[in-house]
Amino acid sequence: MKTFFEHQSLARRNTKVMVLLFALAVIAVVLAVDLVLGALYVWGYGEFYAPAGQTPSFLAMLRAVPAGVYLAGAAATAAVILLVSLFNVARLAGGGVAVARMVGARRVPPDTADPLERRLRNVVEEMAIAAGVRVPEVYVMDDERGINAFAAGWDVSGAVVAVTRGTLETLTRDELQGVVAHEFSHILNGDMRLNVRMIGVLAGIVFIASIGEFLMRSMRGSRDGKGGLVLAGLGLFIIGYMGLFFARLIKSAVARQREFLADASSVQFTRNPDGIAGALDQIRSSAAGTLIANRYAEEMSHMFFGAAVKVWLGGLLDTHPPLEERIQRVHPRFQPAEYRARREAAPPPPAESIDVKPTGRRLGDLATTWGRTPAESAALVGTLDAAKVDFAARLLGALPDSLRTSVQSSDTAGAVIVALLLAGPEEAMDRQLEVLGTSSLAERARAMAPFARRLGAAFHLPVIDLALPAVKTAPEAAKKELLAALEAVIHADRRVSLHELVVLALVRDQVVPGAKIAETKKISDLKTAAATVLELVARAGTRADATGKREAAVQAAMRAGAAAMGVADNLASPPGLNLESVRAALEALRSLAPMEKGLLVKGLFAAVTVDGTIRVAEAELMRVVCAVLDCPLPPLLDSLDPATLTA
Repeated sequence: MKTFFEHQSLARRNTKVMVLLFALAVIAVVLAVDLVLGALYVWGYGEFYAPAGQTPSFLAMLRAVPAGVYLAGAAATAAVILLVSLFNVARLAGGGVAVARMVGARRVPPDTADPLERRLRNVVEEMAIAAGVRVPEVYVMDDERGINAFAAGWDVSGAVVAVTRGTLETLTRDELQGVVAHEFSHILNGDMRLNVRMIGVLAGIVFIASIGEFLMRSMRGSRDGKGGLVLAGLGLFIIGYMGLFFARLIKSAVARQREFLADASSVQFTRNPDGIAGALDQIRSSAAGTLIANRYAEEMSHMFFGAAVKVWLGGLLDTHPPLEERIQRVHPRFQPAEYRARREAAPPPPAESIDVKPTGRRLGDLATTWGRTPAESAALVGTLDAAKVDFAARLLGALPDSLRTSVQSSDTAGAVIVALLLAGPEEAMDRQLEVLGTSSLAERARAMAPFARRLGAAFHLPVIDLALPAVKTAPEAAKKELLAALEAVIHADRRVSLHELVVLALVRDQVVPGAKIAETKKISDLKTAAATVLELVARAGTRADATGKREAAVQAAMRAGAAAMGVADNLASPPGLNLESVRAALEALRSLAPMEKGLLVKGLFAAVTVDGTIRVAEAELMRVVCAVLDCPLPPLLDSLDPATLTA
């Protein structure tokens, strides 16, 4: 089974294959356009090439067409295709949000009062926490009655999940969870970036059809000798649909096997084949099916959960396998009649609510035996299973009601993140809040502090992830105030913890995202950055022993980590740990190639588990570090009861 890093690397190779197929399609369209131009030239000036009493062959007449006609046609066609593709790629630079807006989807706010939308958000939040990814933005296509969904984005941190109104109104919670789990497979397996690129790149190929259609429509009924333009329009229209054929061929070649993988992953993630099979069965019995009426349905057909458009030459050009085959693969013993009877007889689900009160104690220093090798530990990145989904649901249930509500509002979500970093003793907390002055953020953070202080380290990343969607919608001034407040609070007690350094780096990266980074570097190119983060986790994973030889333990952990990375004899000396060095190191390491990131995470695990154990605080630091690196690491200690991780 491929790891997260292998899937990411494979997705990049598929991008190269798509570019090659695109180039071949462009060549085919260019040749076809030149053929039409040659025919038009012959049609207009045929008397120049037909000697008396002879009828030259069509091929001979095409040879007589001046080379400049062909060159001009080829250059113009290639330029139009490339410019349209580049324009559409640039238009989608915003990633998942840009795609959702393109199809007119509406963002579902975290504090939505609609019960169906609340159910959808809860399912997405559970899945995100279980997978260790940032909670995706959630969108609904209100005008679409079919059952369909898609995930889009440039990376796992910037994903969106969108569903149709028909999906919300038709599916049960289990079926909805199956569909969302399917989309999370696309998020974790690196499919999204390729899918978004395909929208932009393939737009140029089918643009020729639009030109031909426009010419035919504008010349329809004309009697003033413009029949040549009508023929030109017809030719371009046919050529354009040849481009559409190539576009669909490329999409179907890339998409179908990914759909099988996503269906299988849905069963693995939920441990409930009835969920995904039931959703597919509902599509089969629904009059609306999965068809999408939006004008961009064709361009996005490869991204949807089900077939968004009807295609000719079904099978060869289908972007999705047949429903019957998909159901058979995920649930060979599925009985539609029996399932539908059980579905109809099931009582209505309870309203989505969170009202479990946390009890217990902090276990940040609890150490448990870690029975995995560094390679096995790194392979956990990008994984998701039913046990982790159950853990995420229990963790959400253990959150105090007031805190759960506060993370849903842009006015209070930032205050919750600040409250998480407030120190233990009351006097220390007072010093931290003093530096914030009398701002509303300070007052809200003070109000949230009693609830946040009851949560152990295992809650920090999930709570931050729950708060980020609301924080991202806040005004720019509020975002800057939040980042300044976090930095002030971290330094106010004159004791900056490693956890605080990484949390600030994560929040800054999510709230003020930078430009997309080319992931091409090797660890050997970033030795100083790798050494800095390695020391970060090594210090978190070692404690002074009876003889006080902590530095020796840190060095031993770093050596183990460097050896696991394959740079034992070639690792630079770290410059020292501070806010700026950690931020710069994490930012630099985001540019590692996928397989190199896998080596880095392997080395970090080797350092933090060098003694064969892992503490809750260490496990959560690893998760936050991986979150900054865009390597989703699921809960590592999901066998623990979340209620025992609170104070």
